[in-house]
Amino acid sequence: MLLPALFKELFQNLNQQRLRSFLTIFGIMWGTATLILLLAFGMGFRDQTVLNMRGMGDQIAIMFGGQTTKPYEGYGIGRPIRYREQDAKLLKDEIVGIDVATPEYMRSLEISNGDKRRTSSVGGVYPVYQELRNTFEVPGGRWLNQRDMDDRRRVIFLGNRLAENLFGEEDPVGKQVMVSNTPFTVIGVLQEKIQNSSYSQQDRDRSFIPASTFSVMMGTEIINNILYTPADPALAPAIQDQVYMVMGRKHRFDPADKDAIGIWDTNEFWSFINIMFLGINGFLGLIGFFTLAVGGIGVANIMFVVVQERMKEIGIRRASGARRHHIMTQFFMETFMIVGIGASAGYLIGWLLVEAMQDIPIKEFVGTPYFSPEVGLIAFAVLGFVGFASGLLPAWRASRLDVVECLRQ
Repeated sequence: MLLPALFKELFQNLNQQRLRSFLTIFGIMWGTATLILLLAFGMGFRDQTVLNMRGMGDQIAIMFGGQTTKPYEGYGIGRPIRYREQDAKLLKDEIVGIDVATPEYMRSLEISNGDKRRTSSVGGVYPVYQELRNTFEVPGGRWLNQRDMDDRRRVIFLGNRLAENLFGEEDPVGKQVMVSNTPFTVIGVLQEKIQNSSYSQQDRDRSFIPASTFSVMMGTEIINNILYTPADPALAPAIQDQVYMVMGRKHRFDPADKDAIGIWDTNEFWSFINIMFLGINGFLGLIGFFTLAVGGIGVANIMFVVVQERMKEIGIRRASGARRHHIMTQFFMETFMIVGIGASAGYLIGWLLVEAMQDIPIKEFVGTPYFSPEVGLIAFAVLGFVGFASGLLPAWRASRLDVVECLRQ
């Protein structure tokens, strides 16, 4: 049967049973829209979680000093382990898998501008810290550079909320603030970023000065922590073991003593995120699939009824020379056309719903749903399966009807 004739006959059959046809197509339409909306929310939630995590940095590990809990080479337990800047260089030199390692000083200090005062966690850092922690500047300012380090300049980079608290709407770049009664020149302000975790203060409330300046100003060589990034995130667990070996050899503690140094490896969370969202998106997709499957059952039911109503037509076509696969193909085509009509409407409604939810008030937590090619392909694959499953049995039954029995109808 030619495609135009098939379309014409299909619409005639749908028109004869309008309510039944509408409910069948509505089931597919609603199932498609639900599937698209759920998958779009899953994608948006995943991307928002990744964005929130990037506020801490991209796949970094933070090492903190701890206390020994095991005796080792004559040393007792409870001995504090403290780092110096040379430890960061040692890690980089000794462990091939480490891409970058940098020290960080940190102390809570009062920062003031006139009568405006705030307590901020001031970090003494190297220029490479910016790339590790995604502390990028607002246009018009800059980050710390090597000249600042070499000359031990009294320059400071402010978190965006700290700058607002100290200067209001005024541009702070080029102006001075007092850090524990020592004047510092503001060189930049943090570009606003989303950050859902930290190990001291949110970066928007922090400030950063050159590590060399911090060390001289505070009169200390003891750093608070070391940040490092693995060249290959997949090697992060093995690198952790090597870190304990290298630090244990340097500071004389048992490498098996995990309390001697603390390591917060965000790579572990990234691995968890990938598994978690695979499960979440799979679950949401499964809900959408079952919703769509209900519509598929409706299509199968209406096609069984159509086969019953058109037994005489089937008998005449078979008697005129039509083969079984011709009959089967015809009913398969009609099934896919019904599914296609509902799916097209469902795609449109799903897309409209996704667009309508772009400004939901809680998008900082659950993200913004979006219609991605990945969502469209998954929905298309599910629809293809539902169309095939709902059309198989009715088409098979139509092709296996006895010609004589059909003509008697």
